[in-house]
Amino acid sequence: MWPWKKLKEGFSRLRQRIARAFSAGDREGLEEVLIEADIGVECVQALLNESRGEKKKLAELVSHILSKAQKPFEFSSRPMIVMMVGTNGSGKTTTIAKLATLWKPRKVLIAAADTYRDAAGLQLERWAARTGTDLVSSEQGQDAGAVVYDSLHKALSGDYGVVLIDTAGRLHTRKDLMAEAEKIRRVAAKVIPEAPHEVLLVMDASTGQNGLRQASGFGEALGVTGLVITKLDGTSKAGVIIPVVKRFSLPIYFIGLGEQPEDIAPFSAAEFTKALLGE
Repeated sequence: MWPWKKLKEGFSRLRQRIARAFSAGDREGLEEVLIEADIGVECVQALLNESRGEKKKLAELVSHILSKAQKPFEFSSRPMIVMMVGTNGSGKTTTIAKLATLWKPRKVLIAAADTYRDAAGLQLERWAARTGTDLVSSEQGQDAGAVVYDSLHKALSGDYGVVLIDTAGRLHTRKDLMAEAEKIRRVAAKVIPEAPHEVLLVMDASTGQNGLRQASGFGEALGVTGLVITKLDGTSKAGVIIPVVKRFSLPIYFIGLGEQPEDIAPFSAAEFTKALLGE
């Protein structure tokens, strides 16, 4: 339960403001603080109208919405090909290291297909060494599709259980970079039919309402199959995951709360609701 303790600590001031608004019967103040948490104006108004400002009912509504996103990650293939996408600074590379640590018993291979930033490859090399994970490295300017091609062939010959594909951080509005990501998908499918089996969007919780635009843009271009929400311990904007779940019906497989390899956990709707609204 450690990650949820961290989340409760991170949400403490927000939760206290919500509690004060409930105690004072201040619906306007409650609406204001929930909007500040980036739940969104329309979503907040709908939740407050349906709950009639009752804390228990509001918690039930939020938990019900988020329960649709609570889904265990399933390994449907061997090797399981997982493509990681997201914007620069979202915590994508760190998340890859965390997943490699979590799934280490399955024999993990990391494909360093972010060939735009030399620093990205160096960062992955350090994480791979630290976590004892095999890596197919790359050089800046190298064709990302070629890195993925080599990685998947290595995975097949080496009996790996999971391949984590790192991709260049990109904005969903950059058509050229999205085209490259689509190429990575096509290359993967040529080597292993139906690969990638999962396309995970790593979303920084502090981006707030921009998370909706990210989920829409990446989803349309790359067929995102699930989310990993990062940096939940350092923001009061994490309420955005409520409208994201309502609008896109994507599973939130994992949450990240910290910088260490073990700072990752499966998403829990009940625990998130408690951290946000209290017991």
